[in-house]
Amino acid sequence: MPVKPDPGRALLILSLLSLPLAAQPPSVKTEVIPITEAIPEDADIQKVIAPLAAEIKASFGLPLVEAPQGLFRGRRGEENLLGYWVSDVMRRAAQPLVGAPVPFAITNAGGLRANLRPGQLKVGDIFELMPFENEMVVIELTGAEVIQVVKEGLLRRGGEPCSGVKAKVEGPPEQAVLTVTWEDGRPIDPEATVKVATTDYLYGGGDSIPTLKKGRKPFTTGVTLRQMLLDECTALGKAKKELVSPAPGRYGIPVPIQEAIRDKKLKL
Repeated sequence: MPVKPDPGRALLILSLLSLPLAAQPPSVKTEVIPITEAIPEDADIQKVIAPLAAEIKASFGLPLVEAPQGLFRGRRGEENLLGYWVSDVMRRAAQPLVGAPVPFAITNAGGLRANLRPGQLKVGDIFELMPFENEMVVIELTGAEVIQVVKEGLLRRGGEPCSGVKAKVEGPPEQAVLTVTWEDGRPIDPEATVKVATTDYLYGGGDSIPTLKKGRKPFTTGVTLRQMLLDECTALGKAKKELVSPAPGRYGIPVPIQEAIRDKKLKL
């Protein structure tokens, strides 16, 4: 059956064909402008920033607490006593927040960006130590996972700063044996579930401690590590106490093992 021509349809097609093509956006030439002192400051912005900058600068000079011996990260196999202190503070601060014992805490040495020199500590010193906005997170792990976390930190960086445990490595690097106990020497029950304080950075997979990502029932405290350290120093200062370095001995790692860790040859 022949199809009758449709004049209306033909007019519609002709109208569409006569429409101009969509205009293409003009090409934009980009330019990389380095941020240097040669760029003039905006006067209006400076009027807003100046009072805030002055307030922050003044607060950085506020005294907190005396630290006669200082606290240091350690180097070339020395224990990270500064990291021990930070993890101790995390563990103490976590317990009232979750309303339960927190027997283990771990942070990362790479997040500690400055030593605390002997003398009077000021607010600015804590900001230099902890310039990041990392928050504390409390998770649940089994005892076996706690031991694995310590092992991963050991292989990654020779032992990340921990609180609540002791670890030692014995034997030759090719057949080394790692022993992890609670700080009082009690064995860790691999089946028991415990609460662990760590950082959102580590819990999120930072610094190659993958077992922390397995943490269950995560509780984000909303408190930054920096604020916890500031609160700890402020409380010590008000109580007329000094900031004292934690005792060494949380990691027992012989020199051959340290060298094997450095050379990525340790077998655990």
